[in-house]
Amino acid sequence: MKDEDKTFENETKITVSPDFKEDDRGPLDLTLLTEQYREDLWEYKKRESLYIETKNKLDGTKQIVIEMSGTIRELKTQNDNLHAEIARLHEEIQLLELQIKK
Repeated sequence: MKDEDKTFENETKITVSPDFKEDDRGPLDLTLLTEQYREDLWEYKKRESLYIETKNKLDGTKQIVIEMSGTIRELKTQNDNLHAEIARLHEEIQLLELQIKK
């Protein structure tokens, strides 16, 4: 019995600080997997949001280009018609000047 007492006296008491948290979660721990899944899901949602934003900007830009090309086409047609009208009016002026000279 005396030997047992000596052994007990030689033992040291280990204290753990209350701030110390042991991270003994293994790679198959569900809480760890859940946290990783949430982080991955958040990253995916950010990328998806960026994709949707970029696609909306692209679609808007395409629509603007389509409208502008239609407007340019209309303006070119009007410009050609006005050039033709100016040419016709020049011919009419020349005819009137010839009639005045007679």
